[in-house]
Amino acid sequence: MSAQKGIPRPKHVPQRTCIACRSTEAKRGLVRVVRTPEGRVELDLTGKKNGRGAYVHESRVCWDEALKKERLGRALKVTVPAADLQALNAHATALSEQPE
Repeated sequence: MSAQKGIPRPKHVPQRTCIACRSTEAKRGLVRVVRTPEGRVELDLTGKKNGRGAYVHESRVCWDEALKKERLGRALKVTVPAADLQALNAHATALSEQPE
């Protein structure tokens, strides 16, 4: 059979791409934004909500780029409603300037 019995395989770490800076990182290092089946756009801190998702670094630079250049709407294939955009902007202003 296998000559390497007893050697555990390394755990798979899912990789995702930030829609703003286009760099790849572990899924846990990014924040998921989801378009719900009702058409709302909201943060998904658990990463398990139903709907189409996009990932952004938890830094002010990436959030500003994702929101101002409408990359978020393009990635989610929807025009982001004004109320949802306001909530996402509030989250972005609470972040630090430097990427982590």
